[in-house]
Amino acid sequence: MSDEFVIQLIREAFYYVLVVAGPLLLLALIVGLIISIFQAATSINEQTLSFVPKLVLVFIVTVLVMPFMLSNLKTYAIGIFNLIPTLK
Repeated sequence: MSDEFVIQLIREAFYYVLVVAGPLLLLALIVGLIISIFQAATSINEQTLSFVPKLVLVFIVTVLVMPFMLSNLKTYAIGIFNLIPTLK
């Protein structure tokens, strides 16, 4: 197993992590920013106001995007399992 091969595997792993978790993290960031602006404009400092909407929206988007996420993870896992016989 060469260094280039290991670097390629790690690069693919980072890519799939970004593809799977990126949309959820981006959504949480955008919702948090919108709620923070709303809280600053209205002087409401309620902790649950920022937590509950993010939790609900991330849950809803996770359920909606789950087939895409599982498809990508399955593709990566199958690729890793297909590489096992070629390793020395």
